[in-house]
Amino acid sequence: MTRLEASRRARILRAAPAALALALAACASAPLSPATPPLTTATPAQMVAYIRATAGDGEGELDVQPLRDSQVEDLRQRADRLQEQGHHADAAAALDQAIALVDDDPALLQERAEVAILLGDTARAGELAARAQALGSGVGPLCRRHQATLEQAALARGDAEAAAVAKAAIEACRVAPPPRW
Repeated sequence: MTRLEASRRARILRAAPAALALALAACASAPLSPATPPLTTATPAQMVAYIRATAGDGEGELDVQPLRDSQVEDLRQRADRLQEQGHHADAAAALDQAIALVDDDPALLQERAEVAILLGDTARAGELAARAQALGSGVGPLCRRHQATLEQAALARGDAEAAAVAKAAIEACRVAPPPRW
């Protein structure tokens, strides 16, 4: 190799790391913004207990109850038993099977949302509760469970405004039944 070739090769080798660094810098993305901290310290079990307590007993108010498919009802009962035993992933699978059969049942979607919270997936819980709320009657204990779930999901993602809206909507779900003559 001639002296000129050696000199050229040395310059290329010295410049290569700088060129590589420049190329990598061009590919770098903007730094991610820090995640918004949650506005709650409640455990998933505490969140679900709050949601279920918010529903109340429905006494003295309008409460719409849909007819249930027997196969779906069996899967719901199975999911309940699994939840009581602490097998939340299995309960979710049973509810997913039921939803595959009847995908527009607000009560079923709400139950799945609560299991999503127990599994630590508050984003999925919020999606399911919003879908259930959109499909539901908008009144009664189930409506309050939807709104309480939306509130807990918002608190978990650090969204105080959405949590306040959901909290305020909880009482709007309480509607007196029509008068009986």
